[in-house]
Amino acid sequence: MSNSHKFNDNYPSATSFFNNWAEAGKDVGMEKGHADSVAFMYNQLEPYFANSFSALDVGCGNGWVVRKFKGIDNCQISVGIDGAEKMIKKAQSIDSVNDYICADILNWAPSHLFNIIHSMEVLYYLENPSELINTIYTKWLNQTGCFIFGIDHYTENLPSINWPSECGINMNTQPIDYWLTIMEKAGFKNIQHWQCLATDDWMGTLVIMGEK
Repeated sequence: MSNSHKFNDNYPSATSFFNNWAEAGKDVGMEKGHADSVAFMYNQLEPYFANSFSALDVGCGNGWVVRKFKGIDNCQISVGIDGAEKMIKKAQSIDSVNDYICADILNWAPSHLFNIIHSMEVLYYLENPSELINTIYTKWLNQTGCFIFGIDHYTENLPSINWPSECGINMNTQPIDYWLTIMEKAGFKNIQHWQCLATDDWMGTLVIMGEK
């Protein structure tokens, strides 16, 4: 199984694509559109909320998930990272309490490890997602941490298949087994997955969770 997917060089980078979205105010629509899937992911994380924890949102956009984590009583630190500078500036303009970092997620090194790492609608924009998943496991999570991510674009979700050409951006189109395999190869244990909010013509958000 190949971990990488050849991208079209004529498409813009994901960071420039989402900088444009930030300028156009589309981040608000993303927040509304993903709210129910993220709520499902939070339900799976509830056991981690019982004790003090730190959280990182990868691809944080305008920071709405970062603020959602910080609203939980036991959350000590909530951090967001995104490669799109204008998204980070928008997050910082809304929220001066939490940390928002503009960086290339593939080359970023955190100053401390996290209990919970969350990501929504990010991983398929990477040409080689296993690189980031390996980094999360080895360099970002603490020994008792967990990683949970959600994606709407995957092979089994047929309405999403044409998104790369419709949106004009590279997406790594892969089946569910691909995502489960790279989580397992990275070292994650107790891997679970769901297709939440599925309907007759929508296969749902693919949510995958694993523990270190």
